[in-house]
Amino acid sequence: MPLPRPALVAALAALALAAPSAAAQPAPRTAPPAFEVTEASIADLQAAMAAGRTTAAALVDAYLARIAAYDHAGPMLTSLIRVNPRARAEAAALDAERRAGRVRGPLHGIPVIVKDNYDTRDMPTSAGSLALATSQPARDGFVIARLREAGAVILAKSNLHELAAGITSVSSLGGQTRNPYDPTRCPGGSSGGTGAAIAASFAAVGWGSDTCGSIRIPSAYANLVGLRPTMGLVSRTGIVPLSHTQDIGGPMARTVADLAVALDVTMGLDEADRATHVLRGRPPLRFAGALRPGALQGARIGVFLPYFRDTDGEIADTVRSAIAALRAQGATVVDVAMPEFDTLMANTSAINAETKFDLIRYLATVPDAPVRSVREILERGLFDRQLEARFRLVDTVSAEDTPWHRTIVARQGALRARVDALMDSLRLDALAYPAMRQKPVFLGEVQAGGTCNLSAQSGLPAISLPAGFGADGIPIGLELLGRAFADTQLVAYAYALEQARPVRRAPHTTPPLVAGRAPAPRPVAVTLAQPGVTARVVVTVDPVRHELRWSARLAGPRAEGVQALVLRRQGGGAPLTGAISGASATGTVTTRVEVPADAMRVESRLLGPGMTSGGGALPLGGVLRGAWEGGRLSLALMGENGVMIERALPRR
Repeated sequence: MPLPRPALVAALAALALAAPSAAAQPAPRTAPPAFEVTEASIADLQAAMAAGRTTAAALVDAYLARIAAYDHAGPMLTSLIRVNPRARAEAAALDAERRAGRVRGPLHGIPVIVKDNYDTRDMPTSAGSLALATSQPARDGFVIARLREAGAVILAKSNLHELAAGITSVSSLGGQTRNPYDPTRCPGGSSGGTGAAIAASFAAVGWGSDTCGSIRIPSAYANLVGLRPTMGLVSRTGIVPLSHTQDIGGPMARTVADLAVALDVTMGLDEADRATHVLRGRPPLRFAGALRPGALQGARIGVFLPYFRDTDGEIADTVRSAIAALRAQGATVVDVAMPEFDTLMANTSAINAETKFDLIRYLATVPDAPVRSVREILERGLFDRQLEARFRLVDTVSAEDTPWHRTIVARQGALRARVDALMDSLRLDALAYPAMRQKPVFLGEVQAGGTCNLSAQSGLPAISLPAGFGADGIPIGLELLGRAFADTQLVAYAYALEQARPVRRAPHTTPPLVAGRAPAPRPVAVTLAQPGVTARVVVTVDPVRHELRWSARLAGPRAEGVQALVLRRQGGGAPLTGAISGASATGTVTTRVEVPADAMRVESRLLGPGMTSGGGALPLGGVLRGAWEGGRLSLALMGENGVMIERALPRR
């Protein structure tokens, strides 16, 4: 059974501090010094293990320490549902193999995270549902078996949108996963737990599943690279289904090279999954060998204009900048309009038509499954409230083979044929567009702005890769859609862009640990004194908890004459895009204005008229954090005639 939250935290801490003697195999006589795993690539980890600077068991300890510090403490990312209690022992056994001269490949001894809809023979597979908290599959799924054969250590299973049926990553068993770049926002989904965990360096690489964007959306929102492969390249055997027509698994990584290693290990023919039979007779795809810095030379990329409609201004600008970088690396870039796109896409999603019966079939394969259908989950009330409408809708489907379903499948075929014809006529290698047209919503809100359906409903491969960041520090993703079985080409394009224009940046909420713990913030005290009034302010900037905390006290005979104590921010020099409420009869309009580089504005009022003391906290969004890091925040006492006194807020 899953551990309660306090017990889970304690277990993580205990595992993170476990002594080498707890391993199943004898450890080396002298333990290697601690190795910094934050942002470390698979190649970095392998080089360190090969040189004796770390071990797989020590890597498990290092990642578990980060999980203990940041998943249910600090920013409370809540990215994981359960940790593998045997991870350290399994890592130690792989260390023994290495010492004996056997290294299975590039994933040997590498800790990885998998979404909790992948079947594991030694841990329950819940799909995030409280109803399936103890559901224990009889065997590993195809991808998990491949990972174990390659020497990977399954470190933990990640949270997801319940049953993978949404894109904000909330579930009745796992709770709400938070975005490590802004914990007040969602991480995307449904593989948001994997995305948040890999962005936060809880493991080297992770696996998700994609039915309509569930790999690509969290990759975009976590500054990662993630591929939805061509349908049939990866087996779905042992992945809790949402839609057999659209489901597929795949990895998410901090670098394209790591993604390539992960893809090479887990793709292949599976007799149990008919979709993979398309691979019979085809030469295997080799991703790591396809990585070339010059891969974009001569490529033809179409800017897919339908997915730039209703797009956040910052996202559109950032994605177009990334597309310009494709051109700078030798690609020919052309605009592509498809006037009939909305009509073509209509009634092409198979998800709601298939979930009910796909889940019944899957649960029939699980020994002593705690429930057998969506109906039972509903009847027992074992689901998160945000899933109720979705679950009740799919439970109304009366049969599998219906005219509705046959129409969907036929329209998917027509969609794919039309996209193929479009790419043939324009001699295109890929289509480019935003991975999401809107930024991640705040927790509890409904996410809009998806572009996932073109790939998911055509079966064509698509890769999400980092395009940059908004002014608020939120990652923005570029998506490239390619031809069937041109997956290695897409990954090569992503690698070429990454080498020419690296934009990966670790989240501020999960920095390297200090002596095994999250770094402690240091408060700074500022005194503002004028004749007859003194303000003493203590400010603590805490990136880990994503907040700026403050307390203030005014004293002196002129304190009542103070109109406000404010936090001010300086800076500009770039266009500002934003909504203006009440500017039109229909609600809001968006404007774009130039801002002087030396502009000042009030970031927050701390004390108002008649107030002599107070305290509080502000979310440490990207703009506020950047101003603090750049020394552009100040505290000001405001009187009847404006600023009485103002002092810069020091960083230390």
